[in-house]
Amino acid sequence: MVRHLLSKNMTGKFILWFEEIGKEDTPIVGGKCASLGEMNNKVNVPVLPGFAITADAYRHFIEYAGLKSFVRNTLSGLDTHNMRGLARRGKLIRKKISSAPMSPELKSAIFSAYKHLGEKLHHRNPYVAVRSSATAEDLPDASFAGQQETYLNVRGEKALIRNVKKCFASLFTNRAISYRVDKGFDHFKIGLSVGIQKMGRSDIGAAGVIFTLDPDTGFDKVVVINGSYGLGEYVVQGKVIPDEFVVFKPTMAIIEKKLGYKRVKLVRGKFRNVERRVSEHDINRFCLDTHHILELARHSIIIEKHYKKPMDIEWVLDGETNKLYIVQARPETVHSVSNKNMLKEYVLKDKGKVLLKGMAVGTRIGAGPANVLRSAKAINKFRKGDVLVTDMTDPDWEPIMKIASAIVTNKGGRTAHAAIVSRELGIPCVVGTGDATSVIRPGQKVTVDCSTGEGRVYSGVLRFHVLERDITKFPKTRTEIMVNVGEPDEVFSLAKLPVAGVGLAREEFIISSYIGAHPLHLIEIHEAEKYINTLAMGIGKIAAAFYPRPVIVRLSDFKTNEYASLKGGAKFEPKEENPMIGWRGASRYYDPGFVEAFELECKALKVVRNDMGLENVIVMVPFCRTVEEGKKVLAECERFGLSRKSGCKFYVMAEIPSNIILAHEFSKIFDGFSIGSNDLTQLTLGIDRDSEKLSKIFDERNAAVKILISDLIRKAHAHNPRRKVGICGQAPSDYPEFCEFLVKEGIDSISVNPDVAIKTIMLVGDVEKKLRRK
Repeated sequence: MVRHLLSKNMTGKFILWFEEIGKEDTPIVGGKCASLGEMNNKVNVPVLPGFAITADAYRHFIEYAGLKSFVRNTLSGLDTHNMRGLARRGKLIRKKISSAPMSPELKSAIFSAYKHLGEKLHHRNPYVAVRSSATAEDLPDASFAGQQETYLNVRGEKALIRNVKKCFASLFTNRAISYRVDKGFDHFKIGLSVGIQKMGRSDIGAAGVIFTLDPDTGFDKVVVINGSYGLGEYVVQGKVIPDEFVVFKPTMAIIEKKLGYKRVKLVRGKFRNVERRVSEHDINRFCLDTHHILELARHSIIIEKHYKKPMDIEWVLDGETNKLYIVQARPETVHSVSNKNMLKEYVLKDKGKVLLKGMAVGTRIGAGPANVLRSAKAINKFRKGDVLVTDMTDPDWEPIMKIASAIVTNKGGRTAHAAIVSRELGIPCVVGTGDATSVIRPGQKVTVDCSTGEGRVYSGVLRFHVLERDITKFPKTRTEIMVNVGEPDEVFSLAKLPVAGVGLAREEFIISSYIGAHPLHLIEIHEAEKYINTLAMGIGKIAAAFYPRPVIVRLSDFKTNEYASLKGGAKFEPKEENPMIGWRGASRYYDPGFVEAFELECKALKVVRNDMGLENVIVMVPFCRTVEEGKKVLAECERFGLSRKSGCKFYVMAEIPSNIILAHEFSKIFDGFSIGSNDLTQLTLGIDRDSEKLSKIFDERNAAVKILISDLIRKAHAHNPRRKVGICGQAPSDYPEFCEFLVKEGIDSISVNPDVAIKTIMLVGDVEKKLRRK
């Protein structure tokens, strides 16, 4: 094997093979190459073979060509805010480096190593990737991700030397120069290594990016995989919206799969890489199968454990061999260095007209005048505080991205260039809007909101505030505080809340927004699996976010008019005068007219508990009028695979007076109660809760309602002191005296909307402290 091809002079080693290097060699071979060597030698993950042209070789090249003084003189007195001046000087330096001569000894060392790589691969003049690897590129506090270049499908000695020099020159791209100035790095204290690595045939396979945490919220119990067909550039450049797969680390379950929009791919051509259209069949299927998704997740977890920090990883699926390879791994540099005990929440105070929706990057809010730019050549027109609106970004946009108040793009996904850079800069960004550059007018004032999990662009500058709290300073309460959740996309950002779990997970949002069709309609058109899989993944994501804390999932509680509004639903639903007290909740689950649909629901929950391993899910039956009805529902659950024998617990909503009057009997068949204060008040006082006329007398604090709540707590605990009684609703956070009443009566848990969870914790802490003093 070729070892240490040395220069004759002081420059040291020009070539080091991946087998010879590890992470301790970053000063010599840069972050990318050091990581490839580390994974090749010390981490049990597949890495394509290759070698590093060292930073010593780069410095030798600069000295041999006499470029140092030229670069220093050209950059002297540079103002990075002067975009035209920056672009002009950067172009001069890159042109000079690319055309500079390379010493015969360095050229010979590179040719010898390339020839030997071909011998190892049994292929003369093999196709290789030429990857820049800066010696400061992947330090935890100074991510240079994407600052230097990578060239793919390079073949032959002349092309190799040409692209190595282009990599050397890429240390002086406009954005790299600007970045170093902003970070305080000396231009010549950073060296550049170049990795030469066998090309994986992702152009006939797939490629993408992995984060070993959720890149927008920092939730660290998941691996997030993005991928698309062809070479990986289109994923990073945002030319495609990649498929996304989320794997839950504790159980190694796939809890989310999102189909991207992969209309084009970049493939190897005869003389250069070329764009090809993707077939309709491939557009509508995932680029990875289950086996490959889980294999990538396992590799990622191994890498993360080895480095002892969250990682940002690039991968390829070789279409010739159907094998996966890791081609890059670097530390994640946004959430891994943040304070885990601080809760930072952006809250929009005003309402406004929604102009556009897309994928949210991060959880922040920003506002300002829109600057609609079609090309990076126009960046000199950008002003600090503008909202950048463009088709998509690449590294040439970075000098202005850092001064933008927000970013909006037509194209791209969560691993596109705009997303990666905006996360690092802490700027709100909405990608994949489709037509932002057409909808938003130049100069129009807009607000970019990423605070809810969905990216939205509003007309006008809306007011917002930022809340920061230290979770270590919240009181520990006897009464468990839980949250109500319905939207799976927001749960990773909620997982950090210091709550006991989810007191009410609603299925209705998943069914209406993600599925959009009546379950019986889907059975009729032979798409029942869509219902099961989509519902399972929505519930699974909620359960994973709070794992191992309990997540109480309420079975579907649509009323007939709501079910009828779903696609194909009118055919299966009767018209009722008063759907509020009609065919809803438990009465549907055993009815011959709905039981087939209920089977799908049970199968979805079984997937979550058994296949995903999320045994923290508790099933809750709503609107159960009689004990006999409860027994029938539990029998159907048993028939469809949800059983106490497998550890499944069943709660009942206490929202009908009969649930409380017969609490002793309900306690015999259910493991816990959750008070639905809205329906309980409605049925106790005989008030239609939707009636405007009667809204003034609709009050959960009514004495009759409070007596029923007290009775339930007393009866349930008398039957079994461990029989849980909770309440899900806003009243405890809205009315301190009602909260004090619940705590005094000995309620086990209070579940509220996430936006008032902290307020409720503080309130309950004060109430419990007050009661202890009495």
